[in-house]
Amino acid sequence: MHAPTPPLPEPVRRLGAWCAVALLVSGVVYVGIRLCVEFRTAVVPVLLALLGSALLGPVYRWLVRAGVQRSLAAGLTCVAVVAVVGGAVYIVVAALIDSGDQIVASLRNAAQDLAEHFGAAGTSLDDLASNARELLSKFGGTAASGVISGVSVVGEIIAMAVLALLLVFFFLRDSDRAVGALRSLVPRRGGDPVEAMARRAFEAVEGFMRGTTFIALIDALCITVGLLVLDVPGAVGLGALVFVGAYIPYLGAFVSGAVAVLVALADRGFVIALWALGVVLAVQVLEGHVLQPLIQSRTVQMHPAVVMVTITGGASVAGIVGMLLAVPLTAAAFGVAHELRDRYAAQPPPASPGPSGSPEPSAPRS
Repeated sequence: MHAPTPPLPEPVRRLGAWCAVALLVSGVVYVGIRLCVEFRTAVVPVLLALLGSALLGPVYRWLVRAGVQRSLAAGLTCVAVVAVVGGAVYIVVAALIDSGDQIVASLRNAAQDLAEHFGAAGTSLDDLASNARELLSKFGGTAASGVISGVSVVGEIIAMAVLALLLVFFFLRDSDRAVGALRSLVPRRGGDPVEAMARRAFEAVEGFMRGTTFIALIDALCITVGLLVLDVPGAVGLGALVFVGAYIPYLGAFVSGAVAVLVALADRGFVIALWALGVVLAVQVLEGHVLQPLIQSRTVQMHPAVVMVTITGGASVAGIVGMLLAVPLTAAAFGVAHELRDRYAAQPPPASPGPSGSPEPSAPRS
């Protein structure tokens, strides 16, 4: 008897199977994203703590090797983080307070100059500059209308920051127990591959965070020195903004560089603004062609198009926090994918059956 002919050709059935798998995976990912959004108050601190642990792990391990007790080493590392972040916030706020009025006045002067050259268009710019603070307050009121109160938003942010800091402490202190806890959650046969994938993902995030921090520090120092030489107001605060923006690839550098050029244009004129633009472009060329290949050559490499799509997706899901978390999480996913590829590539192909139906013996090695 002949086997019944399937109603669909083999290629169509394979395509249908892959479509079913794609739909299933997409549904699981969508449900996971929606759950993360709903529980963002708990999920975001965990993700930020993982990034912080990946960045601060070398400091913690250095303290432990120096003979510092594990809890004390984790506490000292967290205190150092608070000091660095607090210092950066203080520098930015102080720079904005010291030069904020000057920048607003410079923008108004620039608008008046445009009004003299371009007439009605410049007049509208002058009106916009003169009413900048009023427009900002109105925008703030509109943005805050969708929440219960501004105090609750600030309280939620502070609570998330404190929770993330505490989680960093526990993640660092109990990092030696992470492998055992992970193995206890999966079946015995899946322990080795799950551990390997987790290690590869964490190594990718750790390398990304370390490399990005070093590159951000170099960018901030170079641009700060350039703006100080050009006598641009708020150069230190703009340098701190460049440092923070570097954690959002491409978009962060563009925004922080554009702000620096606009401030230079408003206060120092068109020629100094061109020099500031030259400094920003030179630093970006240095980053893209020298620092990125040299420093992050051992981490997961992603195409710029993938990075841009990832940032856009993260922004649509969770705003600025999503933009910050999108690239390192994608780096972790790439690390897991590379580990799976290496594992499947290392497995020997199944033996083909011989004429009698039994597997053919492999050829002896010479």
